[in-house]
Amino acid sequence: MYDATECIQADLAHLLHPLYHPDDHQTPRIWVEGRGALLIDIEGNEVIDGLSGLWNVNVGHGRRELAEAAMQQMCTLAFSSSYTGFSNLRVIELAERLSELSYPSINTFFFTSGGAESNESAIKTARFYWKTQGKPDKVKVISRKLAYHGVTLAAMSATGMPIYWPMFEPRVPNFLHIESPYPYYFKGGDAHTSPGVAAANLLEEAILREGPDTVAAFIAEPIQGAGGVIIPQEDYFPRIRAICDQYDVLLLSDEVITGFGRSGKWFGLEHWGIEPDIMQFAKGITSGYVPLGGIGVSDKIRQAIHSVPPEQRWMHAFTYSGHPTSCAVALANLKLVEQEGLVARAAEMGNYLLERLRTLESLPVVGEVRGRGMLAAVEIVADKAARQEFPASAQVGPRLAKEMLKRGLYTRVRGDVICLAPPLITPTEQLDRIVTIVGEAIEAVLGGS
Repeated sequence: MYDATECIQADLAHLLHPLYHPDDHQTPRIWVEGRGALLIDIEGNEVIDGLSGLWNVNVGHGRRELAEAAMQQMCTLAFSSSYTGFSNLRVIELAERLSELSYPSINTFFFTSGGAESNESAIKTARFYWKTQGKPDKVKVISRKLAYHGVTLAAMSATGMPIYWPMFEPRVPNFLHIESPYPYYFKGGDAHTSPGVAAANLLEEAILREGPDTVAAFIAEPIQGAGGVIIPQEDYFPRIRAICDQYDVLLLSDEVITGFGRSGKWFGLEHWGIEPDIMQFAKGITSGYVPLGGIGVSDKIRQAIHSVPPEQRWMHAFTYSGHPTSCAVALANLKLVEQEGLVARAAEMGNYLLERLRTLESLPVVGEVRGRGMLAAVEIVADKAARQEFPASAQVGPRLAKEMLKRGLYTRVRGDVICLAPPLITPTEQLDRIVTIVGEAIEAVLGGS
């Protein structure tokens, strides 16, 4: 048996954690086991995993099939380089499988270790592409406020949450942000233009302001996850695609959260019937059991990469690109998703969760409940009629997160938005329990508001 106090002391002595400050880490919860949609801590407490780890444990915890796939591959060929001139069976099989699952125009893949590396790869590839087309000045990348694309330097510059920037400035030049379509707060449109089209037209305005010959790409999550599970208006992305086509701007779809069934489709932009030029993925491809990410490029970008002379090659690489063990786990994970019908289940059970969460809209501080597939959010507001947020000094979000965890639900609160993304296999009774805990936590923290 481990002693919780000793483990915490060792942690504080030797670890730096993501988004770290020691003031927030004096009494960390130490997880020791996961089963299905449950996490168990070092003291034996069971907690519902309302965020699938970090939006990634799609098939649930403790799946022996994935462990066995890793063990078998490790015993055969744990690692090999995939640099040009070398390959391995698992990476070939995975790329072929992804070409069957992905958007029709995306049939070629490069693998990374995670989402930030995938977005870095997509940004670099967009710049590479325009150089091959004789347009070397097309280097700017437009993103959105409340976007999350990672916190490596270029990905952080694309990320539209200023909290990540100050202590690492200056950011990479040639990145800019437009407003999120955020339907709950976005003000735009008129008798002739819908809010979704008005939000998309901000991209056109930015391209024209910067100059179309300077803009390489627009990068966007189909559903903004870490920003608060922001689901755009139905006509937003079709207009975005048309704008990108009109001005020769590549559309980069950050599917790190939405990929592999999370939204009730294999990939997020399928909801709006459009295709990206580059797709970034990670998280759900292995359900988080081992690190893996990547990009899929359209056939026109593949052709550009294939057509340059050797001295202008796509000089981009990672040691762990095409890692055979990670690829083996991904193949086993995708098999589980398909065999168990988890994409359809995410749509069905996501609708159930959304319907149950909407019972909370009667509470005076719940401004909106929204969701798509197994992604949902509860928007907490100080004034429903005015759509007015609580002041940051009220610390509503941290208090809600603490209250939910105390009651047996682990998840994340962004600002005052309760984000939910439980594993796709979460049973009905645990979804019901999630809703109960969220309601109880809101009452406990804000009952008198």
